[in-house]
Amino acid sequence: MGSDGAPALMPAAFLGHGSPMNALEDNRYTRAWRALGRAVPRPRAILVISAHWYINATAVTAMERPRTIHDFYGFPRPLFEVQYPAPGLPELVAEVADAVHPTWVGADLDSWGIDHGTWSVLVHAFPTADIPVVQLSINADKDFDYHLRLGAALAPLRERGVLVVGSGNVVHNLRGMNGALPDAGYDWARRFDEHAKETMLTDPAGAAALDGHRDFTRAVPTPDHFLPLLYLAGLAGADGGATGVLIDGYAYGSLSMTAYTLDLACPGADGGTAPAPPLPGDVPPDASNM
Repeated sequence: MGSDGAPALMPAAFLGHGSPMNALEDNRYTRAWRALGRAVPRPRAILVISAHWYINATAVTAMERPRTIHDFYGFPRPLFEVQYPAPGLPELVAEVADAVHPTWVGADLDSWGIDHGTWSVLVHAFPTADIPVVQLSINADKDFDYHLRLGAALAPLRERGVLVVGSGNVVHNLRGMNGALPDAGYDWARRFDEHAKETMLTDPAGAAALDGHRDFTRAVPTPDHFLPLLYLAGLAGADGGATGVLIDGYAYGSLSMTAYTLDLACPGADGGTAPAPPLPGDVPPDASNM
């Protein structure tokens, strides 16, 4: 409970997850994710909107024991051996459905699980994997305003101990990646990311209009990794909370690693100077929907 007797709001976050290799790395980004995990009050559950569950429906995972999904190829064997055996929380489906009503939400009993957009960050933020994890799909048939509104509708879950996390990348152009630039961003990537940052810090509800920026089509050639940001923006608009930058930076020229928090300070999140991990030499740019 808050000091005034009202339910305390669980924080929320958007994390730029970048390469799956971050799951195995110790760098400035993974250290920031660990700082977030230390700073968050223990959640009752974690609801993740991951770029990698991008389907033609709005659905929530409803299995008691979600599987760890390795949805990529060509990466080193140790990455395929990572398991994140967090339990699910089937009853959260009804809570999500109630919160977003009249939007229809399906219950996924067996087709999905915990994809690498989720576990590659949670292995650092919550390494013991003992907090229930549920994923909310991204409905590919809907426009930006739909996702912003859906994020806003999730606000009551914050009063019930649910940590809402978006996982994607504000700038995500796989075909533009250059492995020789592990910690650099092209000019167009920086322009768009900085504009998005100004919007998220001053007018989060305006994030749905970022597609009007001159660099949008190059920074966001497909919407899957961008849309999780709109869920945090919607939450911030609904609750009037304070957004902040957890960590920022660039990888491979064409990825933004910027991460945001809502109503959360994370001491120690500066993470040092270690950049994103090198890309394995035999991994083509489309080896995963990173």
